[in-house]
Amino acid sequence: MTTASTRDARRTAIVLAAAQAIVGSAAPIAISVGGLAGYYLLGADKSLATAPVTGFTVGVALGAIPAALVLKRLGLRLGFMTGTVMTASGGLIATLALFAQNFWLFAAGLALIGVGNAFVQQFRFAAAESAPVEFKARAISFVLAGGVLTAIIGPQIVIFTRELLAPVMFAGTFTSVLGIAAVGALILSALPRTQSEAQAAAVPQMPARPLGEIIRQPKYVTGLLCGVGTYALMSFVMTGAPLAMVGCGFSTDQAMLGISWHVMAMYAPSFFTGKLIARFGKEKIMAAGLVLLLGCAVVALSGIELWQFWTALVLLGVGWNFGFIGSTAMVAESYHPSEKGRALGFHDFVLFSTVAFASFMSGLVYNLAGWEMLNWIVFPVSAVCLAALGLLAVRGRRHVAAAR
Repeated sequence: MTTASTRDARRTAIVLAAAQAIVGSAAPIAISVGGLAGYYLLGADKSLATAPVTGFTVGVALGAIPAALVLKRLGLRLGFMTGTVMTASGGLIATLALFAQNFWLFAAGLALIGVGNAFVQQFRFAAAESAPVEFKARAISFVLAGGVLTAIIGPQIVIFTRELLAPVMFAGTFTSVLGIAAVGALILSALPRTQSEAQAAAVPQMPARPLGEIIRQPKYVTGLLCGVGTYALMSFVMTGAPLAMVGCGFSTDQAMLGISWHVMAMYAPSFFTGKLIARFGKEKIMAAGLVLLLGCAVVALSGIELWQFWTALVLLGVGWNFGFIGSTAMVAESYHPSEKGRALGFHDFVLFSTVAFASFMSGLVYNLAGWEMLNWIVFPVSAVCLAALGLLAVRGRRHVAAAR
């Protein structure tokens, strides 16, 4: 039987899923085009080609804590609409930078798009926060399922707009980000008004624990570690993939289609990931995601045919989905509502700082050691995350045994 709270949570999740589909499209645009545009803007030394993509992920990291504070102060509707302003501003700066042939201004524009994406990253937690315990994982899945349209919208925008303002390649693509942000703001205006901070403060809540106490919890630590490992590996391999495909003689369109399949694989499983978590548990689904990441590396190392690139990217996307939704659900269970701002701000700052480092290193490693080395690095990182899940499981069994 569906309760009123579940219906309200479902409505909020649907609005956020629609916003994810539209505003979230700025992320695959920035990631897939950032490295290629950077490659064209640079001179003879192409080793910094992925720096704009790093700028995007740095923006997400730096925007994580401010986004949490803005949402706490303004509420979900106005807070998330503020994020769309950041996205539009970044698109405008990136467009101007391409016309000016200014590499570092372009990277700054992508960083501002990243700040806007820091608000998008809060969609999943906002959906979980408003949901009953039994609906939390499914609420997160609802939001990430919106990324299925992101997988179509983002790459298709690139294909149809990259020469729109020729001869300046990709200027039309980043101009379209302004339209994406405007439509996203309109969708987010459908979110219900939330309590003011003063009204919320009047509602009795459990006292907030110090941040150090929150982040020392085994569940929080494991969720954060696996979320960081999963997302960083995804960014590391995905950022280098378009460069590797073009470097192997495939066209830009083929590279963009590969990214499209990848993003589709990231989000399409969200329709059933929540149900899988409810049936098998977060830990098993996270472990399955890490095994899929290992499978991605195996396929990528097996050859450089187009089908091998695309298959690896699909496995990378599904592995990210299982690992990231599972880790998000795990972290969401480790803090009280009064601790949300500090717990999530710290989580996303660590997460996207690491992802920024991974995307930056992707270009350097690709130029120095090639596509193969990008994939060999998947093995040790996945092993560490699997070990952390194993330790958490052992600790849980000991706790149950001690309680008896």
